Amino acid sequence: MASSEVTGRRSIDAARRDRVVEAAVRAGLVGPGRPAAGLVDADGLLESVAELRRAFPPDVPVLHTFAAKAAALVPVLGLLAGTGMGCEVASPGELAQALAAGFPPERIVLDSPAKTRAELAGALALGVAVNADNLAELERIDHLRGESPSVLGLRINPQVGEGTIGAMSTASATSKFGVPLRDPGARQAVLEAFAAYPWLSRLHVHVGSQGCSLELIAAGVRAAFELAEEINAVAGYAQVTGLDIGGGLPVNFDDDEIRPSHADYVAALREGVPGLFDGGYTLVTEFGRSLTAKNGFTAAVVEYVKDVGGRRIALTHAGAHLATRTVFMPESWPLRIGVHDPGGRPKTGPSLVQDVAGPCCFAGDVVARARELPELAPGDVVVLYDTGGYYFSTPWSYNSLARPAVHAFTTRGGGVRFTEIRREQTVEEILAESGAEHAAALLPLLEAAPCR
Repeated sequence: MASSEVTGRRSIDAARRDRVVEAAVRAGLVGPGRPAAGLVDADGLLESVAELRRAFPPDVPVLHTFAAKAAALVPVLGLLAGTGMGCEVASPGELAQALAAGFPPERIVLDSPAKTRAELAGALALGVAVNADNLAELERIDHLRGESPSVLGLRINPQVGEGTIGAMSTASATSKFGVPLRDPGARQAVLEAFAAYPWLSRLHVHVGSQGCSLELIAAGVRAAFELAEEINAVAGYAQVTGLDIGGGLPVNFDDDEIRPSHADYVAALREGVPGLFDGGYTLVTEFGRSLTAKNGFTAAVVEYVKDVGGRRIALTHAGAHLATRTVFMPESWPLRIGVHDPGGRPKTGPSLVQDVAGPCCFAGDVVARARELPELAPGDVVVLYDTGGYYFSTPWSYNSLARPAVHAFTTRGGGVRFTEIRREQTVEEILAESGAEHAAALLPLLEAAPCR
């Protein structure tokens, strides 16, 4: 297979993205009355799934699951289910979303460090695969599993180290995830657990995501592979038949180039884990951000501009409620900014060093600081690139700001067509979430209040 066939797209088509922004403004999806919107590239998402599949050897059994947390929107999950992917979930809510999207239970994997008995019982009754996070959880599963057809595994922490973002690294010496493989006695305890529970047939490992190098990820997978070989040698048969190697491929947020690719990831595994693709194990992957991040962006209206202390500040409707990680960890999660005029056309002209701030009522609500951009003015539209992963499905309800609508788009057949996949949150829904139906619940306390 030629290299170009394996790697697919090299970068995002910036001109196409600009056309979509202009079309969204003309369609009234963002602008006066609709100050922000998320845009999902359905064509790009399908191409990313195809690229992932092409990257893996065709003769190796692989279940590619999508990490629901990266885009917990049922229509997006439904599109992915339609491609034959599975889904990785980490809560009862995500499990419900995966089922609603049409994923068969046998193609769903439940991961979480704190599963309740009820959560486990529900998953086992459905036949959802479960990766236990710790040895105590194995005891719970043993009591609950009955005749469940679920594939059952154990997550290990290979303790191979952190990436450049500690909060995103799950294979550090003190990570909360998995059984710490290098702690004294831990490896032996895992061997004994597999001997005690012959229904265990899978090992799970996930080193982290953004900030983790391919070499670090491969080191974690190698640890799981070597442990599987040891377990099977001790058992005298192939007890471990599957390796869930997680996801975590980092995303390039610096420009439109797609790097590293899933083909780069597979090449790193070939080099770091000889034998992984020999067909001895069924593999499971759990990619999320690498499939979605560059296949989506956020558009928001500039409401005002002001000059403060010699700095131009644009006050927009894209802030911490939509880009929480970027606002609180800007060094780790910087976003590029595009500028369009009120008609949606790319803005040109003299550039100016400016801050792009959001609407939240705290001073740190800034998504971009000291950026050289075309001079912003009220009515312009700023675009936050590469927000297809996590940004749409994890809004923060600070200041009770409404969740914006999210629209998917396609350019197949010429032109741009939009489909709403999540409508804008209404004020009535915000009131309901804040307990409005119980508005008078505390008033009886005033009858005996000492202050009256």
